[in-house]
Amino acid sequence: MIELSNKLNYSPETIHHIHIMGICGTGMAALAGMLKASGYNITGSDKAVYPPMSLFLEGIGIQIHEGYGEQNLIPKPDLVIVGNVITRKNPEAHALAEAKIPYLSFPQALAHFFIQSRTSLVVTGTHGKTTTSSLLASCLNRAKLDPTFMIGGIVREFDSNFRLGKGAHFVSEGDEYDTAFFDKESKFLHYRPDIAIITSVEFDHADIFADLDAIKRSFKKFVSLLPKNGLIIAHLDDPNVVEVVENAPCEVQGYGQDTSHDWSLYNVRAEGGITHFNVKHKGREWAKLAVRMPGSHNCLNSLAVAAVLHRIGVTPEIINKGLFEFGGIKRRQEIRGIENTVTVIDDFAHHPTAVRETLKALKDAYAEQRLITVFEPRTNSSRRAIFQQDYVNCFDASTLTFIREPVPLDNIASSDLFSAKQLAMDLQQRGLQAESCPDTDTILVKLLPILKKNDVVAILSNGGFDNIHTRLLDSLRHSPPPDLL
Repeated sequence: MIELSNKLNYSPETIHHIHIMGICGTGMAALAGMLKASGYNITGSDKAVYPPMSLFLEGIGIQIHEGYGEQNLIPKPDLVIVGNVITRKNPEAHALAEAKIPYLSFPQALAHFFIQSRTSLVVTGTHGKTTTSSLLASCLNRAKLDPTFMIGGIVREFDSNFRLGKGAHFVSEGDEYDTAFFDKESKFLHYRPDIAIITSVEFDHADIFADLDAIKRSFKKFVSLLPKNGLIIAHLDDPNVVEVVENAPCEVQGYGQDTSHDWSLYNVRAEGGITHFNVKHKGREWAKLAVRMPGSHNCLNSLAVAAVLHRIGVTPEIINKGLFEFGGIKRRQEIRGIENTVTVIDDFAHHPTAVRETLKALKDAYAEQRLITVFEPRTNSSRRAIFQQDYVNCFDASTLTFIREPVPLDNIASSDLFSAKQLAMDLQQRGLQAESCPDTDTILVKLLPILKKNDVVAILSNGGFDNIHTRLLDSLRHSPPPDLL
C-alpha cells in the first residue's frame, strides 16, 4: 500500500512528456488522443492491451507498455495521469510515489487541459448522461459552434467519444463514480460547471456509495459548484432532483412533463420511427420537436438539451434540426443487424429504471413485433441483491426474457448476490415468460430455435457479453431456425 504526496498533485508549468497509467480505458484513451493532438509526447501503460483501444492508440503514435512497473516511468515523464483502474497496490503507483513525479487524476487532467479555458456544460444524472451529452454536442456542432467534448459513448456523427473543437463550449458527461484511489470523491466535482443538466438521481454504484443519501450528498456538492451566473436544467419530475437543487447558488430551470416547469413536453407520439413532441416554455407554446429515437425518456433528454441551447442563444428552428439529425450512439438502442427478418439491438441498460424505460421504448417502436430480451447483469450494483426485487417490474414490455447468471462478486456473501434464477421465477409468477441461463452459450442454444419472422431481440449489457450480438447474427445468417426459412 502506498500514499501519493498531496504536494505533487498538480500540473507543472512546463510539460513535454505525459505518461498515462491505465491508458486503454475508453475515457483514458480519448484523453490520450486529445493530449497528443494538443502537441504533448504521450506514453501509457495498461495490463490489458488489446483492440480496439490498442489499435487506436498505436494509430495516433502513442507508445503503450503492457503491464505495470517502474520501467514504464523511464525516461522520467513531466506529469503522470493516474486512471481509476489503478489501485494502491499497483507496482507502477509505488514507482510513481518513489520517483516524486507530479500527477493528476483523469478528471483533474481533463479540467486542467481542456475545460478551464471553455464554458463548461456538464450533463449529470443516474440515467441518460451519455445520450443527453451526445445530443448536446451534436446539436452544438450542427449549430456551427464547434464544441469540444468528452463522452462515455461513441457518437455516430463523429465516430468518436471525444473531439477537440475551436468553439467556446466543452461538453462533458458528468460521472458520479469516484475519481481515483487517492480521491474517492465523484469525478464530476472536477468539471467546473457553468451550465449543468441533472437528468435523474437514483441509487446506483453500490460498490462506492452506501445508500441513496450518499449519492444525494455528492450531487449536492456538485450543485454547490455552479457560479451565481450559472444555470441548472433540472428534471423536476424526479423528487430526488428537486432535493439536490434545493439550495442551488444559481438559477434553476425545471423540465419534465409537469406544465408548471419552465420547460414541459406533451403530445408525445411515434410515427414511422420518429418521435414527435410539443414543448412549452414558461407555459407558452415554444416549439414542435422530433427525434429519431423511441421513448418518452429520449424526448425528456432532448428537452433538456433544447433548454441549454436556448440559453446559449440557438434558435428553436436550429435546435429542432439538430435534434432530428442526431445519428445516435453506439450501444444505445443500436441496431447491430437484421438477418432473416430478425432485428438484433444492443443497449447499455443495466439499472432497473434504464431497463424498464429502454424496453418500454422498444416495445412502442416495434409494437407489432415480438420483443425478446436477453439481459446480462454485469455492474457491481446489478450483481448484488439490492436490485433483485426492482428488476421484477422491469420486463413487462418483453414477450420473453432470458437472464444470464452473473459472474459472482468476490468477497460478497451468496445471500447478498443477485440471482437470475430467482428473477426468472418471480417474472413467471407475474405471468411473464422468463428463463435463467448459466452462460452465454446456453442462451444462444435456447434462443435460436424459438425465433420467428420479424422478431426483435434486445440484448442489454454494459459489457461485451461474450460477443453474443455477432454470434447471434452469424447463426441467423448461416443456420436460421425453421420458422425463419
